[in-house]
Amino acid sequence: MTTIRVTSVALGAVLALPAVAIAPPARAAAAPQVPCPAVKPPTPAPPTSPPPPVEPARRAVGGEALATAGLAIPSGVPKAPAVTATSWLVADLKTGEVLGGCGPHEHRTPASVQKLLLAATLMPRLDPTQEVEVARSDLRDLDPESSLMGVRAGGRYAVEDLWLGLLLCSGNDAANVLARLGGGSAGRQGGVDAMNEEARRLRAYQTHAATPSGLDGPGQYTSAYDLALIARATFAREDFRRYVATQVARIPARSGTPAFEITHDNTLLGHYPGTLGGKTGFTDLARQTYVGVAERDGRRLAVTLLGAETAPLGSLGEAAALLNWGFALPRGASVGHLVAPEEKKYDQPVVPVKGEREEETAETTSLLLPVGLGLGGVFVLTVALVVIPWRRRTTRSKSDRR
Repeated sequence: MTTIRVTSVALGAVLALPAVAIAPPARAAAAPQVPCPAVKPPTPAPPTSPPPPVEPARRAVGGEALATAGLAIPSGVPKAPAVTATSWLVADLKTGEVLGGCGPHEHRTPASVQKLLLAATLMPRLDPTQEVEVARSDLRDLDPESSLMGVRAGGRYAVEDLWLGLLLCSGNDAANVLARLGGGSAGRQGGVDAMNEEARRLRAYQTHAATPSGLDGPGQYTSAYDLALIARATFAREDFRRYVATQVARIPARSGTPAFEITHDNTLLGHYPGTLGGKTGFTDLARQTYVGVAERDGRRLAVTLLGAETAPLGSLGEAAALLNWGFALPRGASVGHLVAPEEKKYDQPVVPVKGEREEETAETTSLLLPVGLGLGGVFVLTVALVVIPWRRRTTRSKSDRR
């Protein structure tokens, strides 16, 4: 399994970027498309087929200013950092305000950040104390070199253990077991179908799951905006926040299955101040992807990014730079808002689960009017100060490593 390691020197350089005094931005009308600030990676990404176009009616979900393939930031604020990610978004999960984004509704391949949609879908439905036996079919189509929790066919595990394996070490095996359990008589495919129903309920219209784990599948896409909606749903839950903030978990022995430990090794936890948790992803097709949340001075900001490259910063360094930019903006600066989900409607009984709690997810409509696109030019991030080491297997296939 590939591990992202964030050095204190590298993150210190990001965190030490000078603060900028910012005047409250003036509201402005939508401007012509502004290119996203970008830094060219040392190694170009491999060519891929172009993603499907976004339906025009879906482009303006959350505000007219978000209906762009380019940059959307409030007028009068500092330029957003230059990154390799082909789309990104920063949003306040408490107020629902979208602080800025790049191609927020563009279709992109998710990789393992897709696992957050699995969590949003099935955490309300599954009893965390329930034990489930792993079937051979859960493991049959998994590349042994991909990210695995390490469950065994015939072994029994509590649902809570599987959530930890899913979120701490991006277990594709845990994702398959959970999807099968949540899919009922329809099995794993039923779990994937439920994920797509949940995406529609959350109004994440650019999101379609083909696999529960985020391993590449036909027609599987998401967007930076959709991932913020999904992050808002998951981080509103106390149990999810507890799982995703766990550094080390011990999976107990059950029915002949030996105990073992899993370690959270791929987020900004312990390295970026205020981090509540996050999820990385990688496939050859998706490149690096990331969803993370940090809380500071009463603000809970989510950053989502897709299509990032390993150098010069990697997804974690780019996420830290975007969070720095977001926290520096004045309160009330926004270009749109996160839309409210539809009322919950499940096609199967919901198991009462401790920890589900709606946490200030409703928008304050009067405060969330879209503002104009930023008119500034490209801002070049001080990449010479920040290097995020990234160890990758040279034999990496198209299987997700996280």
